[in-house]
Amino acid sequence: MFKKLSIAAIAALTLTPGAFAAGDTDTHIEDFDFSFEGPFGKFDQNQLQRGLQVYTEVCSACHGLQYVPIRTLSDEGGPHLPEDQVRAYASQNFEVYDEELEDTRAATPVDHFPENTGAGAPDLSMMAKARAGFHGPYGTGINQMFKGMGGPEYIASLLTGYTGEEKEEAGVTLYENTAFPGGWISMAPPLYGDDVEYVDGHSTDLHHVSMDVSAFLMWTAEPKMMARKQAGFVSVFFLSVLTVLLYLTNKKIWAPVKGKGRKED
Repeated sequence: MFKKLSIAAIAALTLTPGAFAAGDTDTHIEDFDFSFEGPFGKFDQNQLQRGLQVYTEVCSACHGLQYVPIRTLSDEGGPHLPEDQVRAYASQNFEVYDEELEDTRAATPVDHFPENTGAGAPDLSMMAKARAGFHGPYGTGINQMFKGMGGPEYIASLLTGYTGEEKEEAGVTLYENTAFPGGWISMAPPLYGDDVEYVDGHSTDLHHVSMDVSAFLMWTAEPKMMARKQAGFVSVFFLSVLTVLLYLTNKKIWAPVKGKGRKED
């Protein structure tokens, strides 16, 4: 039965029209090497801090992170900023509307990153998670499972995929991008390399800056990824121990019965 179901599933994936729509051959997704990939991977704290800087100085002009509490910037496993820096960051960079005051005020750590709908750009809170299964067959995330390619690779490839070619359609300027489905995107290149200046002296070329902000956006979408991995390891360990104990117990209980059967034979 299992064999028949497996064959049927494979046939459905390979024969269904449009099954490879998300993995069109006209798109190119680069396999970036992120530190958090794999069962033993974890977020690079310094990279997340650099990605936060890129988001703040570049991306926040058009995109929001409305589902991310600012206070989580101090969480262990994330950017892990000191609490006083988080307070200063919130008050200096964002304003939020306070219903009690019926006016805007400086943001505090208890607030979320504000949404930004002025440019009609999508919120980035869940972008990395939403794009996790971008590569074919459509919706199955096979490349993410076997090659470690998912949402962060899509974002980084999109940021580095501009060719410099432009065209105009219906009064809208489109930019050629090798990672975007269809090959043309209405968003102008947001990064060019050397857009920011890192305090730690890390490279600010387009490749590295794109990786930094993509890693940060992955954290915003999956802030508890490391905790889930740890819980998974503990669960697997205890299940393995339990399996061995059950096997040994079963063997000991049935040993007399099996031995008696052999004597009667």
